[in-house]
Amino acid sequence: MMAGQLWAWRNMNLREVRGLPWPDRLCHHPEMPSREDALATLHEHTKTDSLRRHGLAVEAVMRSAAARVGGDPELWGITGLLHDFDYEAHPDEHPFWGRAVLEGQGYPEEVVLAIQGHANFSGVPRETEMARWLFALDELTGFVMAVAMVQPGREVARVRAASVAKKLKDKSFARTVSRDDISQGTAELGVPLEELVELVVGALTPIAGELGLG
Repeated sequence: MMAGQLWAWRNMNLREVRGLPWPDRLCHHPEMPSREDALATLHEHTKTDSLRRHGLAVEAVMRSAAARVGGDPELWGITGLLHDFDYEAHPDEHPFWGRAVLEGQGYPEEVVLAIQGHANFSGVPRETEMARWLFALDELTGFVMAVAMVQPGREVARVRAASVAKKLKDKSFARTVSRDDISQGTAELGVPLEELVELVVGALTPIAGELGLG
């Protein structure tokens, strides 16, 4: 890092330096609620296993994405874990209802805004890399899990990018998953779908048992 860039980081706030490629690596949030706190919040507002598993899955995938781009795995993981925490109890107000809860619990702005921005209809721009990855991976993670469920033994490790691409064209398969969001998210990242599928499969395989997969 050049001396001038380091000075700029130390003397400007996060909003002012969002365009730089390294903020997540240098920004720490010692006062942020822990992962255990985040899991408790998810369980308080989400009672169904399927939605809890979705939160765990997106958490794992976001941690892998953070490792890929040099982000903070804890920050990114918690964002993934909580991105739909208010959906079950407040489906018509998601994700807006949860904003005050997250702010009241002390989550940093980039977490709150990324969660708001993962819903296209919210109108909240995805200004950070974390927000763009969350949007790109949310629907794709759910779709990969759906593909895994029709594999022999429900083994997520068997899922291949080619089979995911083929299933995406079948509008009757996992019809609630937004193909438009997957396409837009991939375009915003500029990462090929094949690479994203491989990242998702790699992240989900170690926790397959927790997700009801083989």
